[in-house]
Amino acid sequence: MHRRRFIGLVAGGLVLSAAPLGAGPSPEGDGSAGSAPKITRLVIVKHRRRLYLLSGEKVVRRYSIDLGFAPRGDKKVEGDGRTPEGRYVIDRKNPDSRYHLSLGISYPNARDRAEAARLGKSPGGDIFIHGRPFLIRLLKGRRDWTAGCIAVSNREIEEIYRLVEIGTPIDIYP
Repeated sequence: MHRRRFIGLVAGGLVLSAAPLGAGPSPEGDGSAGSAPKITRLVIVKHRRRLYLLSGEKVVRRYSIDLGFAPRGDKKVEGDGRTPEGRYVIDRKNPDSRYHLSLGISYPNARDRAEAARLGKSPGGDIFIHGRPFLIRLLKGRRDWTAGCIAVSNREIEEIYRLVEIGTPIDIYP
């Protein structure tokens, strides 16, 4: 699907949704595991600071996110503070995360490794969607504070962790 069309679909889904943006998760149904639709894809739109969970083409959950401390641009190398852009998959779940719970993103892919190699550097790794500890947010005093990960509240990562299966695709847009 072309990027413009997809962003249009996401925007359309937001307009049709009853819950306002910034209101945290927007469940369809009562939010219990039995009523939750199967999540078939995650989408992150970095410039909007939003994470969307989709079932088919329908946005069924959305969250405000924090990004890496240098959020503009695609992650190139380890330590650059950027959040990667591109297509990945959720490749692991960590119930013992330093940041409450976390879902691993399959960064770096072959393209990322090749690009870092051209620069003579390591692409880094260990990019996750994880919780947002209150004290870190308070002490950092700003929105984008991670080393390149995507952060949501601890309550939100609990829901995401429950709903998203290993192998689910994730698209990260600028």
